Amino acid sequence: MNRLGKEKSPYLLQHKDNPVHWNAFNEEAFKAAKEQDKPLLISIGYATCHWCHVMERESFEDHTVADFLNKYFIPVKIDREELPDVDAIYMKSAQAMQSGGGWPLNVFCTPELKPFFAGTYFPKHQFMMVLRQLASKWTSSRNDIETVSAEVQRALESFNTMYSRDQTEQDEEGNPAGEVGKKGTRLFGKIMKHAASSFDNQYGGFGKPPKFPPSGELKVLLRIARRTGSKQPLAMVEKTLECMARGGLYDHLGGGFARYSTDNKWLIPHFEKMLYDNASLAQVYTEAYQMTKNEMYKSVAVETLDYILKVMEHPEGGYYNGEDADSEGEEGKFYVWTKKEIESLLLPEEAEIFCRVYGVTDKGNFEHHTTHLSLQNPYTWEEKQNPILKAASVKLHAVRERKIHPLKDDKILTGWNGLMIHSMALAARVFNETKYLESAEKAVSFIRKNLWKDGKLLRRYRDGEAKFEGTHDDYAYFEHGLLELYLTDFNPEWLTWIKELQAIQDEFFWDKTDGGYFYTPSDTQLPLIVRVKELFDEARPNSNSVTALCLLKLYHITYNEEYLKRAEQIFKACGNLVEKVPQGFGQLLIALDYYTDKAKQLGVILPPSNNNNLVEVKNDLGKLWKLFAPNSVIIAGSDQSEVPLLAGKHAINQETTYYLCEGTTCRAPTNNLENILESLSDANQYQLQS
Repeated sequence: MNRLGKEKSPYLLQHKDNPVHWNAFNEEAFKAAKEQDKPLLISIGYATCHWCHVMERESFEDHTVADFLNKYFIPVKIDREELPDVDAIYMKSAQAMQSGGGWPLNVFCTPELKPFFAGTYFPKHQFMMVLRQLASKWTSSRNDIETVSAEVQRALESFNTMYSRDQTEQDEEGNPAGEVGKKGTRLFGKIMKHAASSFDNQYGGFGKPPKFPPSGELKVLLRIARRTGSKQPLAMVEKTLECMARGGLYDHLGGGFARYSTDNKWLIPHFEKMLYDNASLAQVYTEAYQMTKNEMYKSVAVETLDYILKVMEHPEGGYYNGEDADSEGEEGKFYVWTKKEIESLLLPEEAEIFCRVYGVTDKGNFEHHTTHLSLQNPYTWEEKQNPILKAASVKLHAVRERKIHPLKDDKILTGWNGLMIHSMALAARVFNETKYLESAEKAVSFIRKNLWKDGKLLRRYRDGEAKFEGTHDDYAYFEHGLLELYLTDFNPEWLTWIKELQAIQDEFFWDKTDGGYFYTPSDTQLPLIVRVKELFDEARPNSNSVTALCLLKLYHITYNEEYLKRAEQIFKACGNLVEKVPQGFGQLLIALDYYTDKAKQLGVILPPSNNNNLVEVKNDLGKLWKLFAPNSVIIAGSDQSEVPLLAGKHAINQETTYYLCEGTTCRAPTNNLENILESLSDANQYQLQS
């Protein structure tokens, strides 16, 4: 029988009526495999995965496939977003067997959970062929299967030892490879060289389709531009940001970005919208606005975050996972239009300008002569404010809202929420928008109430249930978001919690032998065949690198040198890999940029008459926050504060007083904000080299 009906995952519930006798990932399934001497099919996907839906329709809803699966295998379904640690192991297994990567991921394992065959999407006829061959081999060639599974196990274990081996190598200049922090700016030259060689000069972005939004790489390039004065990295950032926003990757009616573009023009996306993509893109557009003051970037960031508030926010706080690409069984149907449809819904003048500006034609640019909207040349972003065009957009958005919507994956994941909390808090500061601050604070309160149990983070909340132990992603992303919130509202409760989260990471995730944080805690209850360590960026920033940046900022807030030492140990754990493939370590290079810069700490002491009221200094803080000074921490409070950065400092002349420090050395306090603005913008300049 199918046992998914009582699960909470939207993905598992999508499969609850399949004729396949699905199990969740649990001891009951593993016991059945051992007792019946059957291999496991571990099938992994997520609720908004288009090809997961396709394989379900073709194979898992088919009774012939189901009957064979049920007879010869123990089928297990996993939502990769609920159990990313399990997914990571089996994805590495697939890669070790040269089966590629992606979802749906179908891995065949022994009853001891050791993989021996893997693949992604299979058409029905091919899937049946695979099932028959594996069922036959299970009975006739068991030794061969055990040999393969042993080889895969060794490969999985070698992923972690690869990092430790790499630390002992020497770099091009004969220095220990692990001393990443001492290599300094040469690594930025390497990633700059890689970016320039793969940059699409016509449409922005890097490499060939499918093109994913390169948020991490763009943030690194912004920092390179800031510290070198070079125009090239900023030009690549601006070209990419403009083309992504003008294209169909961006939702011109509702705001927010799709997962990736299927073409080099950013025109036709894979239509699913993910929380983490929109968090990362909101951050990079906000930072680009800080650096350039280009109002287009502010508009894109604001519209993206407003989409999250309207569509993706839980009523009690926190943010949902994503929206599907499909509706009514068709990918993109919710988002595309025919010209006749638009002409029937708008006034003639509105239809004419809308179709002209957004490229709507009789022929269309998508399936069935439909058009997916993109801003046409030579129209500028400001054209969107044309009253006639704006009225047309409002009408069409209202019509679209009455359509059948794509599935919304309404899980709330702690880590992904941390990414969006970061974006909301950053935007609240830069754009002086209270609604974003309130949303971030509400999300943090929701997580504290629902996903913080017995001094540990849980991973997933849905429909009243909090479940699954937090992974390192959850701790790192949430700590980073909470730190960004603390640097916005200066609530000392957040700093206390941040330090507690960091202590948990150090106790339960740290690799005492080779350094770096494991993905799963040492006290995990999951039956994992190996404990993996993730150091590369993937679709989201690497959690080790996120924690490294948190540690550096914590050091400058608390002056606790243990935080600095631990960050340096993470740099070392990455070894020579950073130099070999710098493009895989964008988030680490952001932390390294902080480490090698004149990182500044600004204590803003409020006068006693202020009664710690931040409203009165909000304008001054706003001027500071509009600067692109990513390698700094700014904290405001009274002279009674116990935060080390503020402790022992006093207001001078009964006025707001600024204490600017670099490391543990502070300049003379001043009441002159203009001097501080100039000094905070100062960076440790370098010249690019590779």
